[in-house]
Amino acid sequence: MAGSRGLWRDAGRRLVRNRLSLVGIFVLSILFVLAIFGPSVAPYPFMEQNLKLISEPPSADHWLGTDQLGRDVLSRILWGARTATTVAIFVTTISLGVGIVLGGVAAFAGGMADWLIMRLTDVVMSVPSIMLALLVNTAIKKPVAIWYEDLYEQTGWALFRSTTFLDYLIVLGALAVVSFPGYARLIRGQILSLREREYVTAARSSGVPFARILFRHVVPNALGPVIVAATFGFSGAMVMEASLSYLGIGIQPPAASWGAMINDSLMDWRYEPWLLAMPAIALAISALGVNYLGDGLNDALNPRIAAESTETRGER
Repeated sequence: MAGSRGLWRDAGRRLVRNRLSLVGIFVLSILFVLAIFGPSVAPYPFMEQNLKLISEPPSADHWLGTDQLGRDVLSRILWGARTATTVAIFVTTISLGVGIVLGGVAAFAGGMADWLIMRLTDVVMSVPSIMLALLVNTAIKKPVAIWYEDLYEQTGWALFRSTTFLDYLIVLGALAVVSFPGYARLIRGQILSLREREYVTAARSSGVPFARILFRHVVPNALGPVIVAATFGFSGAMVMEASLSYLGIGIQPPAASWGAMINDSLMDWRYEPWLLAMPAIALAISALGVNYLGDGLNDALNPRIAAESTETRGER
């Protein structure tokens, strides 16, 4: 256990020495702060329209200008940060959970179960991500909407009358389907390399349940690659959500999404460039920052890269 803590401590030191990873940590921290507190400090309600201030350029009253409906762009950017972060967190969590279970079953069960799960991931990964997300979104939209309406009739909860919540459910489902195969393959590969270790063999021989072996012995020892993959997956989920919203099938108005804001700005971007620039810059900085953190984590948690960097410093 002490050795494990030492390894994580060394990884932490390598991470903070990497300047780009520090940039990524800073960007991710700002993104989470904006997602949590931004809407509370937004200067205007993000849905408030003022037809007297349509397409106003940045000013003292509206720091990032207003859009075609007179809505404050800064307020919508802040709410868009919450949308992007919420979707990314849930997609990463759901797809990682599914990947851990399927990858664990494939590695430990082997045989037909392994073959079926790997062929499923092959099929999913053979289709371009955005195209598959579009197909899944279209396929599940009507059934989910019917189920959603039934839930409202059964419970009477106002939540199930919200079209925004319905949009979230559909987008989360589509992106989780797109994202889980990578995690499943990664977990399977990690387990195959770990399952013959003495502590895993001893646990299996003692009759320890599969789930306990997976989550207590295997997953903790495979955390490095999983954390790196989840970091890149988080960034990818943000971009995919923005892409679906840009295409008109993701998070739609009145909710604020950076992708939908980019779509709304295209008609008049030459005359109102701030409407395109602001959400595009927010999305680019967020995705790039998280990717920087992913690169830094990969360098810090990869023993081979860490050893090479140590040797390089020694030679210098």
